[in-house]
Amino acid sequence: MNEEMMTLEPRGAGDVAAGTAPKRYFVKTFGCQMNVYDSQRMADALAADGYSATENPDDADLILLNTCHIREKAAEKVYSDVGRLREIKAQRKAAGQQTTIAIAGCVAQAEGAEIIRRAPLVDLVIGPQTYHRLPDAVRRARAGEKVVETDYAVEDKFDHLPAPKPAATRSRGVTAFLTVQEGCDKFCTFCVVPYTRGAEVSRPVGQIIAEAERLAASGVREVTLLGQNVNAWHGEGADGRAWGLGELLRRLADIPGLARLRYTTSHPRDMDDGLIAAHRDLPNLMPYLHLPVQAGSDRILKAMNRKHTADDYLALVERIRAARPDIALSGDFIVGFPGETDEDFEATLDLVRKVRYVAAYSFKYSPRAGTPGAGMADQVPEAVKDTRLQALQTLLNEHQADFVGALKGKPVEILIERQGKEPGQVVGRSPWLQPVIVDEKAGGIGDIVTVRITGTGYTLYAEPL
Repeated sequence: MNEEMMTLEPRGAGDVAAGTAPKRYFVKTFGCQMNVYDSQRMADALAADGYSATENPDDADLILLNTCHIREKAAEKVYSDVGRLREIKAQRKAAGQQTTIAIAGCVAQAEGAEIIRRAPLVDLVIGPQTYHRLPDAVRRARAGEKVVETDYAVEDKFDHLPAPKPAATRSRGVTAFLTVQEGCDKFCTFCVVPYTRGAEVSRPVGQIIAEAERLAASGVREVTLLGQNVNAWHGEGADGRAWGLGELLRRLADIPGLARLRYTTSHPRDMDDGLIAAHRDLPNLMPYLHLPVQAGSDRILKAMNRKHTADDYLALVERIRAARPDIALSGDFIVGFPGETDEDFEATLDLVRKVRYVAAYSFKYSPRAGTPGAGMADQVPEAVKDTRLQALQTLLNEHQADFVGALKGKPVEILIERQGKEPGQVVGRSPWLQPVIVDEKAGGIGDIVTVRITGTGYTLYAEPL
């Protein structure tokens, strides 16, 4: 998943009880799409408790940082941000205003009370499995208690979260995330997710369908199903049988108004026949698949505990492309994993040349405390990691440029998502996730229209057809 920092835009105001002063919250989100979804659900819980959103942390009674722990830089960024909040808290206190600072997400889960010890400015630490308790935790923190809520909740948090109001859903746009699975049982040796998100848990079919129907009824046209290992999702259907993700996608495809479906992030070992067949059979399942491989060397894959070989992965890609010839793949790569030799790295480049990814997230290996990889011998020097990452990204960029360049002059269906920066423009999204700028005469927000690509790059340009 993408670990770049994202800020959740504040959305509509919650109901404020009669006779009480309005309370405001500010949310900043770091990390993956699941954190964006979690921030939205926390915002819904706060709205139900009388809070409204603000874009300015200076005006916020509650400042919430929803954190990522995948890489060391992301974790340290949190402490840096907390330090910058010191002045805001002091200024508001001088004006007689109370400011509660809360840390949520994976850093909160991993470090718990250590956050408050290291940053006493923080009032509340809450993990990703307990954010349905956020309003109560905030009340306790505002009463003077230093609150740490990082136990794995026995109750299902999704049963306890209030549904967003239709106006709030509409304000978030015509695309939406929907978490269907959390946690991971794979225990890759580089990864903290099993320790911060826990074991694999799948939401029930009925709960997912109900949320998807609410989204569609509020004008959402595209839904992306989320999970740390989303294609491991399994649940009992209305017929009593165990469903896999392919069958869930077939059911979601029948919901009126939902024109596009996506899912992320997948593990190669859980890409079963039913899911591959769904790509073959469902036109509204977009021809884009994020399928991380991490490395192309069997020796390194074994050290990572991936439990597949490079040939296994390539054979899987061949089966997927046979089912859906227009599918494009993106991937994740780690360079400089402990013990990686030049020969191992060349095997990764060879795999990339064979698959030809249209996009990828590639990183230098970052040791995470508590993971097996952090204690492995033969840690690779940073300078070697830098050189390998540059070489990998150069190759990936070449393949991406080839893919988008081949789209020029071709008709492409796009979902129009928002107004453009320039007057008279709208921005849509291609089936392969590229933003596409076109004249507003092409259609309105929420429309799916066919355009001809006239210019390529990171952003595509098009003319209406």
